[in-house]
Amino acid sequence: MEKVIAKQIIGKTVVSSTGKHLGLLENMEFVTESGELLNLVVSKPTEQLLKMNLKKNDAGDILIPLSSVKSIGDFLVIDENELV
Repeated sequence: MEKVIAKQIIGKTVVSSTGKHLGLLENMEFVTESGELLNLVVSKPTEQLLKMNLKKNDAGDILIPLSSVKSIGDFLVIDENELV
């Protein structure tokens, strides 16, 4: 598996596996003790993403579980079935 540096993907477009634009990757949440990545923090959410009623952090940002990420390249591709 190829390693990806966080600063290389911050600001990338988040899309669903069906090609729907969902927002932009603003940050990532992780457990400080273990370094385990938990969630993607998404800014500029589209109506499509808002309708999914996902968890939000204390600042009100939408959180996408890392387990739903299918691939990282020019876009971050999310499996919508993993979000429900």
